[in-house]
Amino acid sequence: MSICATDIERVLSAALQPTQLEVQDDSHLHAGHAGASEGRHFTVRVTSARFDRLNRVARHRLVYAALQSEMSSSIHALAIEAKAPADGHA
Repeated sequence: MSICATDIERVLSAALQPTQLEVQDDSHLHAGHAGASEGRHFTVRVTSARFDRLNRVARHRLVYAALQSEMSSSIHALAIEAKAPADGHA
């Protein structure tokens, strides 16, 4: 199954109702990497009120939970930058 950034955006938008969301396909940076044939590589930058009062690990768990199906079949690597609106832009 092939996945694209738009698919990830759709899933995360529904699950997290983000105020900001950017999904970047980094697969081209990993061409030839042993795991590259097992799935695609992405970076997710997301800001959501769902992350309020959660630490970094808990925020990442919410993202992974939302993408559970995609992680098991189409995504090889996922870099996550998860912020709450109160975190600002720093």
